[in-house]
Amino acid sequence: MDIGGLLKELLLEDKVLIHFDFMNGFFDINKSIVVTWGIIIVLTLFLLFITSNMKMHDISRKQLVAEFIAEKLRGITLGMLGEEALRYRDYMVVVLVFIATSNLVGLVGQTPPTMDLNVTAALSLMSIILVEAAGIKKKGVKKWLKAFAEPMAVVAPMNVLELAIRPLSLCMRLFGNIIGATVIMELLKMAVPIIVPAAFSVYFDIFDGLIQAYVFVFLTSLYIKEAVE
Repeated sequence: MDIGGLLKELLLEDKVLIHFDFMNGFFDINKSIVVTWGIIIVLTLFLLFITSNMKMHDISRKQLVAEFIAEKLRGITLGMLGEEALRYRDYMVVVLVFIATSNLVGLVGQTPPTMDLNVTAALSLMSIILVEAAGIKKKGVKKWLKAFAEPMAVVAPMNVLELAIRPLSLCMRLFGNIIGATVIMELLKMAVPIIVPAAFSVYFDIFDGLIQAYVFVFLTSLYIKEAVE
């Protein structure tokens, strides 16, 4: 199978997991939705476990681990956002953890939700809405609108166009990198012994997945930082 055929197979595979008739039509639930909800449930259960029985004094090792993880993750996003956008760091932590976990589920035999363009598009749209909301909250509606005509009115159409370009860029970058890594791994599995794909899996399934989560959050944080300056 050539690269084009492999890519077509990956993109056109049956994405519907549950299909049933609904009134005069039908209702489908995609695999990406089911895996996404699975990730949310697992992360929620993990958080409930690791944050249970927290104390002010004589804290347990479990609480130490929870506080260490929270401090490190919040430190990462704070470094991206800066002090002026401090209020958004916890949201960015959630996005970082969700995308990283989504990219890593391939290690347990599941298809990453980020291989579904609908998922990456939704994440990108949420990010850009937050960016613009942060700008409006900081500057007010009038100053926010006025910023589109800076440094001169003639560039206003380009600045408005950027509102569409930014989410498209975030969406396609995340989707493209994940699908690209998957294609490379599938080609390696077909071309060489199993031990070689296993070695490359360390990079494409783990390192690259984490890097893509970081890049998505970094760019969103950069946009927020620009919006509130």
